[in-house]
Amino acid sequence: MSEDTKHISISDYNYPLPDERIAKFPLTERDHSKLLLYKHGDVSEDIFYNLPEYLPKGALMVFNNTKVIQARMHFRKETGALIEVFLMEPAQPTDYELMFQTNHECAWLCMVGNLKKWKEGALKRAFEIKGQKLTLTATMDRSKVQEQAGGTNHWIQFEWDNTNISFAEILEAVGELPIPPYLNRATEESDKETYQTVYSKIKGSVAAPTAGLHFTDKVLKALDEHGVDREELTLHVGAGTFKPVKSQEIEGHNMHTEFVVVRRQTLEKLLKHNCHAVAVGTTSVRTLESLYYMGVKLVLSPETAEKDLHVNQWEPYDLPHNEEGLVIVGGKPITAEDSIRHLLAYLDKDGLNVLHSSTQIIIAPGYTYKIVKALVTNFHQPQSTLLLLVSAFLKGDWRKVYDYALSHDFRFLSYGDSSLLIP
Repeated sequence: MSEDTKHISISDYNYPLPDERIAKFPLTERDHSKLLLYKHGDVSEDIFYNLPEYLPKGALMVFNNTKVIQARMHFRKETGALIEVFLMEPAQPTDYELMFQTNHECAWLCMVGNLKKWKEGALKRAFEIKGQKLTLTATMDRSKVQEQAGGTNHWIQFEWDNTNISFAEILEAVGELPIPPYLNRATEESDKETYQTVYSKIKGSVAAPTAGLHFTDKVLKALDEHGVDREELTLHVGAGTFKPVKSQEIEGHNMHTEFVVVRRQTLEKLLKHNCHAVAVGTTSVRTLESLYYMGVKLVLSPETAEKDLHVNQWEPYDLPHNEEGLVIVGGKPITAEDSIRHLLAYLDKDGLNVLHSSTQIIIAPGYTYKIVKALVTNFHQPQSTLLLLVSAFLKGDWRKVYDYALSHDFRFLSYGDSSLLIP
């Protein structure tokens, strides 16, 4: 692992992306997108529905089953000013499941659009759900803006006057699905279906894990028939995934925190597959690779509390590693299997079936992958942390992939085409 990683110049990860190459809408049939194949340096292409043919029988494929919530809400002030409140992460309660069940009040950390017009007072919005009237009130707790909300997020308290209605139902009724800003268009009714994966289950993301958008029930069935073992985990994708790297060197870029949920069964499956996985999307990558460092924390200190398993941005680069990229503890390298076993022992000790944690990991050239051996992913924005992740995976060979995609009519970004990368 390289200390030089912090000094990577983001301008080295630029490429020309004309607006017409950004897919504004998905294809009518999601599994008919193009599939770029990168295998040991050779590049070719096919159609996405043929993906199972390129995966080894018995491989473990890991999907992120998060579901995008309708996180944008609009309030009209009495003055006529329109204020947008964009839910970023739950503040009170902090548990996503409990949050969506609340039936009177809750608080979120939010980005606020047109903030200068909301100097004081509460925002109100009256509407009906299932024939029942209610008024939703949003109040900003300005004392918590700097203290707890941090950065551009604000602590917003929501209250409503009908205990028969949950916050989940309110979002379904008046929230708007937040499609990526670079699509430069309004959300349409069709996005409610096309901007979710067919296997999405756990509400919490404000952006889709877009590598998964190409999968259909037919492709999932073909994977099963091909002998590919499928497993799911949850990482709730934050809006920080679109945050451009503005500093010249990546050391100046603060990675956003994202919340992860991994079941015991997933950890057991990883062990069964020698801790080798095919990751569907960069969010699955970040979760799987973070598991390694969570396990390392337990090797170093078995009494670590669950909240302290959080993986900090530069942790993978600051710990001592050997040439294979494995962390050295007491003179011995910690393998991926060691880490996963420690996580399982941790769950056993506390009688848990699910690991709840979070990660800020940045994966960039100089990082050595521990678990992910193949990656299904879309084509990412220039000068983005996602492009750094791909470059680290391909050991710097990302330009070959992107030059091919640009010269062969591939569609880019969230609603664009796909790739299978096997370094």
